Amino acid sequence: MTEIGAVAVRFPKVVLEGDGFLLRPLEARDVDDITLACQDETTLEWLPLPQPYEREHAEGFVEVVAKEAQESGRGVVFAIAVEGRLHGCIDLKATDWLTGTTEIGYWVAPWGRGRGLAGRATRVLVEWALRDQRLQRVVVQAATGNVASQRGAESAGFIREGVARNAGIVHGGRVDLVVYSLVASDLP
Repeated sequence: MTEIGAVAVRFPKVVLEGDGFLLRPLEARDVDDITLACQDETTLEWLPLPQPYEREHAEGFVEVVAKEAQESGRGVVFAIAVEGRLHGCIDLKATDWLTGTTEIGYWVAPWGRGRGLAGRATRVLVEWALRDQRLQRVVVQAATGNVASQRGAESAGFIREGVARNAGIVHGGRVDLVVYSLVASDLP
């Protein structure tokens, strides 16, 4: 768990409500949908996931990765749920409580695409991070070729800062990342 002074800091377990969706903690019932979504060709193009992506990987993501992120204070992982079904995942990661910074990452399952879910979920999460968690800066990084992720950041109100050269890795190799940010003073 992250500590600032003598105070332990981590994200609380919450459910956040958006327009037609919930951001909720991952559950065992999400494993099948995560497995299916992470076998999708588009998802695999932009995320350096194991290939082939098996059920055991999804179980580890739900039971180990997501729990460790939250318990350590470094992040928090949410299911983007529409009518109870997982339509994607969104998380805060690489959180530095001392400087008040974090990064948002997201993916949307094939059955959830084309509805603006990434942007809407990102907006709900960034407002919660900046207002309720009192962070000061939230970053989104997307491969220059990943236009859908860039649109999600832009529709959530993030400001494009530039391109970090050779900063990311996907199965195809190293990629440049477009860097976006939203800071507390950007909120109305």
